[in-house]
Amino acid sequence: MSNKIYPIGIQNFEKLRTGGYFYIDKTELIYRIIKTGSYYFLSRPRRFGKSLLISTIEAYFQGKKELFEGLAMEKLEKDWIEHPILHLDLNAKKFDTEDDLLRLIDRQFLIYEQEYGSVQSDETIDDRFVTLIRKAYEKTGRKVVILIDEYDKPLLQTIENTTLQKEYRETLKAFYGVMKSMDGYIQFAMLTGVTKFGKISVFSDLNNLDDISMREPYVNICGISEQEIHDNLEEELHELAELQNMTYEETCAKLKEHYDGYHFVENTIGIYNPFSLLNTFKYNKFSNYWFETGTPSYLVELLKRSHYDLERMANEETSSDVLNSIYADSSNPIPVIYQSGYLTIKSYDEEFGIYQLGFPNREVEEGFVRYLMPFYTSINKVESPFEIQKFVSEIRKGQPDAFLRRLQSFFADTPYELARQLELHYRNVLFIVFKLVGFYTQVEYHTSRGRVDLVLKTNDYIYVMEFKLEGTAQEALKQINEKQYALPFASDPRELFKIGINFSNRLRNIEEWIIEE
Repeated sequence: MSNKIYPIGIQNFEKLRTGGYFYIDKTELIYRIIKTGSYYFLSRPRRFGKSLLISTIEAYFQGKKELFEGLAMEKLEKDWIEHPILHLDLNAKKFDTEDDLLRLIDRQFLIYEQEYGSVQSDETIDDRFVTLIRKAYEKTGRKVVILIDEYDKPLLQTIENTTLQKEYRETLKAFYGVMKSMDGYIQFAMLTGVTKFGKISVFSDLNNLDDISMREPYVNICGISEQEIHDNLEEELHELAELQNMTYEETCAKLKEHYDGYHFVENTIGIYNPFSLLNTFKYNKFSNYWFETGTPSYLVELLKRSHYDLERMANEETSSDVLNSIYADSSNPIPVIYQSGYLTIKSYDEEFGIYQLGFPNREVEEGFVRYLMPFYTSINKVESPFEIQKFVSEIRKGQPDAFLRRLQSFFADTPYELARQLELHYRNVLFIVFKLVGFYTQVEYHTSRGRVDLVLKTNDYIYVMEFKLEGTAQEALKQINEKQYALPFASDPRELFKIGINFSNRLRNIEEWIIEE
């Protein structure tokens, strides 16, 4: 059995190093950042190790050489100069009023003001920030290091409250703008978050930030690469394979399918989700660990508000401008979903500068689509796994009437805000259902205006379906036959079902179906 202690939930570098926790050495990349620039921004999904990165940089600037023993940094750094550090964490649970943000910053400022000298309590936070930086510099004689973790949490939590978000943006804009005006007092600054709010947003006064989120040298500064797994966890890979009754090759492939696939820059190595990966090694079991820690509801609100066609998500195309910045006034949900880690770069058209996006891996794809189901159907979170299990069972047993009746139940009680765009709603529900079914059976799913055609394949059955909107089931079946959708399966020994289905806007549901064997 492996004796590694996995640092799951450990965000403090000193605790990790003194507690004997497992650590994959990222300090060569950290050294490169520190020595080649002064102001940085890094966007990565939640649970990717951003807070640990900030803590590691803090330990370096505290001159804690002993914590880096045996790491690349020990050989690279010769001087170990201690600097005053202002480390702010905006990862509060609730941001409901303007005072919530001010109180959070105030609490953290008070600690540093006791150390470096207080200011008038009635000053604004940006004025206090200016004074703190100056006093820290004057007291120590060394330039100040500023580290801000989860800078965007107040903005993300208020994405549906445009008035409060605007107030937060103005507060933070002035606050972060201080760093540019105090450049002569600052040695190094780094901000991290899930997203980057651009345009007239919080960084417009801090235009000297080097955004390394999509820079090739730093793709694996957070997260774990395949090479790092083999270099650091080879013994554990064999142990996982043995306990899962799988071959070593099968285990590596399953890890890759479930947790790899994050591409933060085009044409670069895939990155594994560190939280899910380390949990898998700790418990020697595959599971959707990242999703079990919660998915932000603001993502679904964005999708619904923008009337987004979910089928596009698996094959979305966009530009670097869209990926790099979230605009508060934009109705496009893709930048937020990409930066939050639910989509990643799949390919890149260099000639036109177009990125093709898709789900990074099975954990994200299955987890996110499962998460969407209660928001688009009448099936609640508790029931949905069982409903999908029943769907798959009926499909495998050759019971089309049963699974179509079950599909009807998914459209029951269509929410009013979705009913206003019924055709899109039908497509979205079908996408969710058959995307989830597709993890257990083979699915080919195509849509065009006013119709959907679908092929389901199991070991024993093939289903060829045509969905009509405000037509008839007979017309749908006629189209299957006239366009010979079933022809490719003529010599297939499996039993074939041809099914015509019609949706009714009046009923907001499937009205009828005809099955031909």
